[in-house]
Amino acid sequence: MLAAGAAQAHDVAAPVTPQLGWSFEPWVVICLGLSALLYGVGLARLWRKSGEGRARLRLQAWSFLVGWLALVAALVSPLDAMGTRLFSAHMLQHEAMMIVAAPLLVLARPFALWMWGLPAGWRRPVGAAVRTGPVQTVWTLLTWPLFAWLFHAAVLWLWHAPLFFEAALHSNAIHTLQHISFLGSALLFWWAVLGDGSFRPQRGLSMLYIFTTMAHTGALGALLTWSGIVWYPSYLGAGEAFGMDALEDQQLGGLIMWVPGGLAYLIAGLALVGKWLGHTPATAGDLASGRRAP
Repeated sequence: MLAAGAAQAHDVAAPVTPQLGWSFEPWVVICLGLSALLYGVGLARLWRKSGEGRARLRLQAWSFLVGWLALVAALVSPLDAMGTRLFSAHMLQHEAMMIVAAPLLVLARPFALWMWGLPAGWRRPVGAAVRTGPVQTVWTLLTWPLFAWLFHAAVLWLWHAPLFFEAALHSNAIHTLQHISFLGSALLFWWAVLGDGSFRPQRGLSMLYIFTTMAHTGALGALLTWSGIVWYPSYLGAGEAFGMDALEDQQLGGLIMWVPGGLAYLIAGLALVGKWLGHTPATAGDLASGRRAP
């Protein structure tokens, strides 16, 4: 969850117009850098011991790199500062965290690599701590698919309510909480859906969670797109330098959530279906003869 801790962004309470350049919030940079350093060190150590498992490690490393770069684009690049001027940029930032960075970081299986990245003397006590009953109970609850789905949906709709979204635009603390909850709930959702890479027995439910999430996020995007009023008054006049009024900016933001966002969930769902269909279970004859299905 080190990546989720990096979700503090631009200074929304600054009295002056922000410069649309790269932002280097110290805690963001530290968390991003530390997560990448631990993963890189763990990858190098595990690589020497992996043998035939290097192909999978390579895929996980690429997933982490692309997901990590998506977080950098969302939290450090000029897109971050543009979020205070354009609602559509703010939506693009949120989508980069929730439907690009989050699933890729889950596919990267970071916990094992981070553990290998720790100093040797730390691994055993840290491993023992995370295997304790209370920690395992909390983790099981958080990654229970139904809970993760409900939590992610509630976070998404709650923060897009005008009262809470406006509050996040005027308070650095609330804005940080908004980004942490977006990224954290997305990580839990994708972890619950994608799991540990094994083939879950309740595949139908996994598909249901993906496509219902696509449906309700698309519905929110459609509401923003087709609304004839501006939901967030703080953006009134802010986008004129970019040639858009607040309503056009809101409609573009809704389209970003509706179309590319929905497409990302659709691709994820189809990829899971393809993976499951490609996994042929062993037949009775195979099991009796000691052979495995290809």
